[in-house]
Amino acid sequence: MTGFLDFRHISKGYPGVQALSDISFGVARGAVHGLMGENGAGKSTLIRILSGDQSADSGEIFIDGEKQSFTSARDAFNAGVIVIHQELQLVPELTVAENLWLGRFPARAGIVNSRALAARVGARLRDIGIDVDPNTKVASLSIGERQMVEIAKAVMLEARVIALDEPTSSLSSRESEILFALIARLKAKGTVILYVSHRLDEIFRLCDSLTVLRDGKLAAHHADIADIHRDQVISEMVGREISNIWGWRGREAGAVRLQVDGLSGSRLPQPISFEVRSGEILGFFGLIGAGRSEMTRLLYGADHRRVGTVEIDGVAVPPDSPPAAIRAGLVLCPEDRKHDGIIQSRSVQENITISSRRHFSPFGLLNRKKEAELADDYIAKLKVRTPSRNQDIVNLSGGNQQKVILGRWLSEQGVKVLVIDEPTRGIDVGAKSEIYNLLYDLAADGMAIVVVSSELPEVMGITDHILVMCEGRVTASVARKDFDERKILAAALPDRAPSATLATTPSPATA
Repeated sequence: MTGFLDFRHISKGYPGVQALSDISFGVARGAVHGLMGENGAGKSTLIRILSGDQSADSGEIFIDGEKQSFTSARDAFNAGVIVIHQELQLVPELTVAENLWLGRFPARAGIVNSRALAARVGARLRDIGIDVDPNTKVASLSIGERQMVEIAKAVMLEARVIALDEPTSSLSSRESEILFALIARLKAKGTVILYVSHRLDEIFRLCDSLTVLRDGKLAAHHADIADIHRDQVISEMVGREISNIWGWRGREAGAVRLQVDGLSGSRLPQPISFEVRSGEILGFFGLIGAGRSEMTRLLYGADHRRVGTVEIDGVAVPPDSPPAAIRAGLVLCPEDRKHDGIIQSRSVQENITISSRRHFSPFGLLNRKKEAELADDYIAKLKVRTPSRNQDIVNLSGGNQQKVILGRWLSEQGVKVLVIDEPTRGIDVGAKSEIYNLLYDLAADGMAIVVVSSELPEVMGITDHILVMCEGRVTASVARKDFDERKILAAALPDRAPSATLATTPSPATA
C-alpha cells in the first residue's frame, strides 16, 4: 500500500497502554483522507508522530517515496508537513500578522516594519477569504477566529501535507464553508490533506478515502469513500451498532429550578431571561458570536454581572463568584476545556476531586484513600480511558478530558443545575452516546440542565426545549414538538433575527 504519504507499521506505547499497533496505510497526492475513530483510538498519537512532536517506537513514514525521520516539529515543517491541532498553537500576545509571519518579519537594521508586515499578511488573508484584522492580538479573537488563523498559516506556508484535527469544531457555518473552499484549492494543487473529524457529514462531503482506527489498531481502510455508507463507518469505529445516537427520553418536569431574569454583562449587554425546571434539559443554539458562551459565564459568575438575577430553587445566587455558584448548586463545563476546564499540570484523579476535596478533608487533612476511591468510582462510571487515575490529564484524548470534567462536578455534593457548553466538541460517536445518556440520567434524577451547542442536530436531538440566540439576544423559543431545523437556523442568522417565526411559549420536558 503506497501513496504520496505513507505510514508503514507505526507502533507507539505509553506506560500501561498501547496507543498504536502496526498501523499502515497510504494517501494519494492531492487526496483528502479522513481519519476517524473513537476517543483513545490512536488518532491524536498518529498525528503527533506525523508532526514530529513524538517518535514512534517502530515503523516509518514516507513522503513522496522518501523516508522521513522527524525528531521535532521543525523537522516536520522542513519536510513540508504542518499539523493544525484541535488545541491551537498560536502565541496569544502576538498579533495575527506576527503569528502568521513568525520568523520572517520584514526588517531593516533589526527593526521590524510592522506596517509592511500587516499589509503583506492582510493581502494574503483577503486572497484566502478570511476576514480577520492582521493587527489584532490573537488573545482578543474568538476560538473560531483563532482556528481560521491557524488554517491560514498552513495555507500561506504551502505545505505538502496538512493534517487538520477537528478543524470545524469551533467554526461557524460561514467559516466552515471558507475552510472547505480552501481544502478544495489545496487539493487541486496536489496537497495531501489528512482530515481528522467525528463529523460524518464532513467526512463524506470532503474526503476521497478513509482510515478508521479502533483501540490503537487499524479497523478499516477504504481507498474510495464512495464504496461505503455511514452506518458501516460507525460500526467500524465503535465495534457495535448504534441505531440512535441521540436516544432522547421524555420525563416529567418538576418545579422551576433555575430562574434567570434580566441578566446582562459587558460581553452580553442585552438582558436575557429564561427558566429551567427540575428534570428539564434546555438547549441554547446559535452561531459563533451569538452570546451563548457569554451567557454561561455570567450564570457561573466568571464574568461581571451588570444587572439581573439568578435564582436556584428561589434562592438568589451571588454575582461574580464561581465558588458561590458552586455552593448554590450551579456548575459549568466550559467550551474551552483546555484553558478553562482541565488543570493541565495535574493528574486525572486531581482533576476529578479538586472541587470536592473539602468533603473528605476533616480538620483540613485530606483523606487520600477516599480521594482515590472517588476518582476510581467516576473513572469507572464515565468509562474514562486512562491507564490509571495518576495519569497526567494532558495525555488523555479530548473526549476523555470532557468526561473527567463531568466527573469533577458529579463528585460535588448538591449539584442542582449543570451548564454544559459544547458537550461533545471533538468527541466520537460512541462517547457522545454515553454522555447523552448520562445527561438523561441526571435530568431524571431532578437536575436542571442547560446545554449550549453550535451543532443544531445535537441540540434538537437531546433537549426538551430550545432557545435560539443571535447577536446577544434570544430570538426564538421552541418546544420539542415544534422543532424545525430550517426555522431554528433562520432565527439564528443575523439577517433574519429577530424572528417571530417560532412560538415563545414555555413547554414541559415531556412535550
